[in-house]
Amino acid sequence: MEIRQLRYFAVLAEELNFTRAAARLHISQPPLSLQIAQLERELEVRLFDRTNRRVTLTEAGAAFLNDVRATLAGLKDATVRARAVDQGRAGRVEIGLSGSHFLGPVPALIARHAQTHPQVSVLLNEMNPAAQLDAVRGHRIDVSISRTAVDDDELQSLALWPDPVVAALPPGHRLAGRKRLALADLRQDAFVMLRTETSAFARELADTCARAGLAQSVAQRVAEVPAQLALVAAGLGVALVPASACGHFGARIVVCALPAAVGSGTVYAVTRRDDGNRALQAFLRTAAQIAARPPR
Repeated sequence: MEIRQLRYFAVLAEELNFTRAAARLHISQPPLSLQIAQLERELEVRLFDRTNRRVTLTEAGAAFLNDVRATLAGLKDATVRARAVDQGRAGRVEIGLSGSHFLGPVPALIARHAQTHPQVSVLLNEMNPAAQLDAVRGHRIDVSISRTAVDDDELQSLALWPDPVVAALPPGHRLAGRKRLALADLRQDAFVMLRTETSAFARELADTCARAGLAQSVAQRVAEVPAQLALVAAGLGVALVPASACGHFGARIVVCALPAAVGSGTVYAVTRRDDGNRALQAFLRTAAQIAARPPR
């Protein structure tokens, strides 16, 4: 039994006339008659009663028509779904990210992609950056949103948007009136630092502080940037953090720019080089649109 035969049967069942059905199918009448006869032989059922004047469905043919219509409708839906997946308009994207990214452009990116690609399921997995890279390599997630580029035989990085490192100070800090600082300006301050085992970004900032003579001035070590900022707002120290994370704290902290050499200033999408997920590719195209004008 062929899909073509089912389509021929359905059209003939609607027209109940071989000439009209053949015209609608854009074939001649003999091939239509042949295909219907072959279908009946395979089913061992007479689907139509034929006379010189009329064609009618048999009782078995009427029952078969209901199922054929459902089959053809299901096939059409399956075709639409397959094309949508192939074009990245449907599917699933598993994202790994840390808490600080929820304070930056990522929520707007997810919202925009949901509007333009409603059939794509975007699933967020909160984990530290080191665990994200393991998950990407292990095919447990599709992409890591990272502050450190990774480029090797297995992984590649796409720059998404700039996110410079800034100094976050308590409101009453002696340097609160300054717009820009050097790390040396903070030598006498206690720092709220990220735990170095959580990410390359945390290790990069720790090394930067060590080179500037700040290594011994650590008040607290935490796993996430929002925790850093909450402790800074409480007056427990200063912190080096991504600029995008600061806006949600408003007047509870003071933000000062730092030299560009302090920390990574870019957010990346880290993916497998061999990943053929079309939904992921479409998601990254939406991210590129966000990158052109990142919301804060």
